Amino acid sequence: MKKFVWIALAGFFLGVLLAGYIFVYLPEKHAETSFLNKTSSPLGANLYAEAPQVKPDLDFVKVSEKLGPAVLKIESERVEKQSSMTFPDSPFGDDFWDRFFGRQQQRPQEYKFTVQGTGFYISNDGYILTNNHLVEKASKVKVFTVQGDEYTAKIIGTDPKTDLALIKVDTKNVPFAELGDSAQMKIGEWVLAIGNPLGMEHTVTAGIVSAKGRQLGLGGDVQTYEDYIQTDAAINRGNSGGPLVNMKGEVIGITSNMLAPNPTGGNIGIGFAIPSNMAKKVVTQLKEKGRVIRGWLGVSIVTQPIDQDYQKALNLKSRKGAIINDVTPGSPAEKAGIKQYDVVTEVNGTVVESPTDLRMKIADIQPGTKVEIKFVRDGQEKTVTAAIAELETGEKAKTAGESAAKNIGITLSTLTPQMARRYGLRTTEGLLINEVENGSDAERKGIQPGDIIIEVNRQKITTVSQWESIMRKVKPGDALLLLIRREQDGQSRDAIVTIRIS
Repeated sequence: MKKFVWIALAGFFLGVLLAGYIFVYLPEKHAETSFLNKTSSPLGANLYAEAPQVKPDLDFVKVSEKLGPAVLKIESERVEKQSSMTFPDSPFGDDFWDRFFGRQQQRPQEYKFTVQGTGFYISNDGYILTNNHLVEKASKVKVFTVQGDEYTAKIIGTDPKTDLALIKVDTKNVPFAELGDSAQMKIGEWVLAIGNPLGMEHTVTAGIVSAKGRQLGLGGDVQTYEDYIQTDAAINRGNSGGPLVNMKGEVIGITSNMLAPNPTGGNIGIGFAIPSNMAKKVVTQLKEKGRVIRGWLGVSIVTQPIDQDYQKALNLKSRKGAIINDVTPGSPAEKAGIKQYDVVTEVNGTVVESPTDLRMKIADIQPGTKVEIKFVRDGQEKTVTAAIAELETGEKAKTAGESAAKNIGITLSTLTPQMARRYGLRTTEGLLINEVENGSDAERKGIQPGDIIIEVNRQKITTVSQWESIMRKVKPGDALLLLIRREQDGQSRDAIVTIRIS
């Protein structure tokens, strides 16, 4: 019995000594069993089985310090004329003017006001990139640096179709920002927006890339080139023209618009920036030629991407491509044999992904170049060759409808729901009058910018294309019967107006 007791005691003491050795002399073995390093869950095992991921550099301070000196405050001075509110033969009547607008019979007066925004140096010799809507029609453009310097800028060139402008100040060796590759940005990546929102100079806000390839339709019936980067970095009035920067300190976008639930505006986490890759092409041409030269095929396209209904109705194998909505008479498209309902699928062997993609591809082609265009018609693939022409710009860029409209003293554009929200209008369809020529028949009849044409010759009208069709049929001396609507202070009033073609 004693023998077994001694054996038990010896075993106990040996066990204590062994445990002490493990915990005292082999602490690394103890560390392996710590709950802090324990990876018993399947998720943990999977994570540790993969190679460690390199974390992106999220040093906002470093990026802000690098880009901040290149960002500028822009102030544009404009002078506009405001026409008088009443006219002797106004179809709206004096009672209408008195009730809704007050009696004002003064002559047109000039009003001077200032538009503020942002821009940034893109080279050390004073070239500045900003938004077109900040400097268009400006009589003077001033630039203010973070160091407190003030310059008067020269407008080198503007491009309303992308809302970009290139201006320059007389200076040397300035800090500048580099335009990065916006195509490499992925949804979810961090970005910083730098600008002067609401007069708060050199404000930096952070967010992510929320989406890419956004189309806002702000041009209405006027062809624009929109491929916006969406971000939730706070963007407010005054940020326009500022840089959207990645974590490498490269500009991957130029802030341009924001989406707000009411006309007064305000950040709700939905802002838009023009991709830097688009800006590179525009800047090069503005610097060399003062304008942007784009290719023109002569078609209007269905802006909605091809869905299953379109695919079935047009007997398509794929949902990639762009549906031809209309073909301009005498255009390269008509000469090549392209027709309404055709679906363009390739340009020079490159697949057309979407309506926007077709517009961009054609715009990038040098005028005079012959291209092969593949399309589907009634389920059959066809290929034609078209000689791309130049898309007219500047004054020539006005549509036929706008040109003809000048014969009665107005310029106009298609009113879209997006534009109606932007301007706070309840009417969402019609033709919005942008300008009224001084001394014209339209001015004498009391028509003003902001009025909406609802009907022409007793027929409803909703697009500039319809207006063009009407104007092609009229001759000098003919009269148009217009139904005009005016909205102000929550009130609207219609009036029938006759305008004579000059």
